Amino acid sequence: MTNAPQMKPWIEGIHTYVPGKAETADGRPLIKLSANENPLGASPAALAARAKAQAPSNYPDPDSRQLRAAIGALHAIDPAQIVCGTGSDELLNLSAQGFAGPGDEVLYVRYGFAVYDIAARRCGATPVIAPDADFGTDVDALLALVSERTRVVFLANPNNPTGTSMDASQVARLHAGLPGNVLLVLDQAYAEYFEDGEDDGGLALAAAARNVLVTRTFSKIYGLAGERIGWATGNAALVDVLNRIRGPFNVTVSGQAAAQAALGDQDFVRATRLANAKGRETFIAAIAALGNHGLRAVPSKANFVLVLFEGALSAEAALEGLAGAGYAVRWLPGQGLSQALRITIGTPAQMAQVATTLRTMAEAAR
Repeated sequence: MTNAPQMKPWIEGIHTYVPGKAETADGRPLIKLSANENPLGASPAALAARAKAQAPSNYPDPDSRQLRAAIGALHAIDPAQIVCGTGSDELLNLSAQGFAGPGDEVLYVRYGFAVYDIAARRCGATPVIAPDADFGTDVDALLALVSERTRVVFLANPNNPTGTSMDASQVARLHAGLPGNVLLVLDQAYAEYFEDGEDDGGLALAAAARNVLVTRTFSKIYGLAGERIGWATGNAALVDVLNRIRGPFNVTVSGQAAAQAALGDQDFVRATRLANAKGRETFIAAIAALGNHGLRAVPSKANFVLVLFEGALSAEAALEGLAGAGYAVRWLPGQGLSQALRITIGTPAQMAQVATTLRTMAEAAR
């Protein structure tokens, strides 16, 4: 018998989330291409609204009513079927907490978002990891692992950290193969980076089905990562569960104001999408030119590219070399990606320098 508080055994299995670095070990600042932030910043309208928000001495609207109305107007969703959160991370965690617990299983694909493992373990459920298909999602492999203990399936589309994506038919097939008592959580943090007219069908599925939640965030294309704002939509009964267990004042005054204004500036969103697509295409071409040196880019639909190092130059050495050139990128050995770096698409000048640095290192390593 010990005389000190003891953590629950399922909490002991959690590894603390490690964010993307922004400086070297000795404190030297780096250009941050490690956290998938928007290099264009945020919409001027969002920044102005944030500055004019009500005094921070007052509590925010606990239900984010005006923000939910704005989200609903943009996406044709009943605001009653929307819940806002402290980033989509809170809503992902609540999805597991509300529907899974000790003895249950939470399923996701290998190389999925690191928060899925944490979300499963923090509520006492067992994480189950399905094999990937060349760093992407394998629907059949996921469905093969569904058991009577499965309660939640997490799917990021596009996926983080690989950038791979599934089309609407694949998402629909996955959903159709799940029992009705299994919750499908479709994490669309990067959905706004899909090309115009491209749609994985997630929002329509969430509107029609009783067991689908879609989560989104203002951290990526909207450039409001520092404000921590996310939202989820689904059947009213699912939203009710998340509302029961979320924080009572979980979205700040400034965050609600900035997000609402950001939704009204879709020109900024389109400009970001186009700039990202051009920068991503150019960077992927630069990596393809280094194929004879063992570098390969995983096809991406997001605002980052996963670069594989399969030749003489290792990912760890490239990480150090890029830091020497002034850049922070993401190395994820803890997720089984010791042979890869996830690199956010920054400005054209930044991406050109990253590509040149990688070429110099790859040629020297031969």
